[in-house]
Amino acid sequence: MTYQAITRGVICPTVTPLKPDGDINPDMIRPLVDWLIEKGVVGIYPLGSTGEGPLFSADERKAVAAATVDAVAGRVPVIVHTGAITTAETIELTCHARDIGADAASVITPWYFQHSEEALEAHYRAIFEAAAGFAVYLYNLPKFAVNNLSAALVTRLARDYENCVGLKDSSGDLLTMCAVNHLQDGRFNTAIGPDNLILAGLALGLDCSVSGNSNHFPEIVAGIHDAFHAGDLAGAQSLQRQLKAASDVVGSAGWLTVVKGIMRARGLPVGGVRPPMFVASEETIRACLAQLRALKVDLSQV
Repeated sequence: MTYQAITRGVICPTVTPLKPDGDINPDMIRPLVDWLIEKGVVGIYPLGSTGEGPLFSADERKAVAAATVDAVAGRVPVIVHTGAITTAETIELTCHARDIGADAASVITPWYFQHSEEALEAHYRAIFEAAAGFAVYLYNLPKFAVNNLSAALVTRLARDYENCVGLKDSSGDLLTMCAVNHLQDGRFNTAIGPDNLILAGLALGLDCSVSGNSNHFPEIVAGIHDAFHAGDLAGAQSLQRQLKAASDVVGSAGWLTVVKGIMRARGLPVGGVRPPMFVASEETIRACLAQLRALKVDLSQV
């Protein structure tokens, strides 16, 4: 089987809409993905860090994944984050993503316990074999997940499994990304995670970005990609600087709770966050919005 990589553009790791009682709100998933696709997002990536994936039960994760695939309806690829702390649960979630018609899964390293490279390799080999015929991305985020994917391990897995189609790397290690960018005769998809490195990654020949900020600032993130590929380096640099300033405002005020507050202000009532995530006050969110307007960030409503 030949796998088609996403070669250019921004993939959005979507927030998970919640009801006031904290339960999943599936009715808000379709309006969310409709808006993101309209704004230029080329892929939808539910249940990652920005989607609070590890805070949900396996059944909740399956429900969000299925609702997302249904809402997107084939307009852009859906890459479901299926990583879990155990190999068995990761395989269960990955095979579920395959069975509901997702285009691919993305699998972060198992978290909490530190594992040897040998153990990580056995974990991923079990997943690729169980999901044979289904595209799977490796996902590296050692800051949160403790374990790191080396370029050597990524290379071995891509060599041995045709369905190992890419790497989403949020470590900030551009050298590792460049080292694996040539794998599978150039078909291996490289996605940069840290938003402050989007333009740097594109300049180094990486394919795409998985940008948490594309939930609430999709115009800026898609604009960086568009300007770069149009040869407008100055325009891309200006947008990258604006994104850095805007993301600093959001991060200093509480990150995900503020992200959802901004989205509500833009006409997308995606609810709050799942405890124990920090909850920012309404006053903090209003102050954040004022700072963003001062930075000339587009906060127009849906």
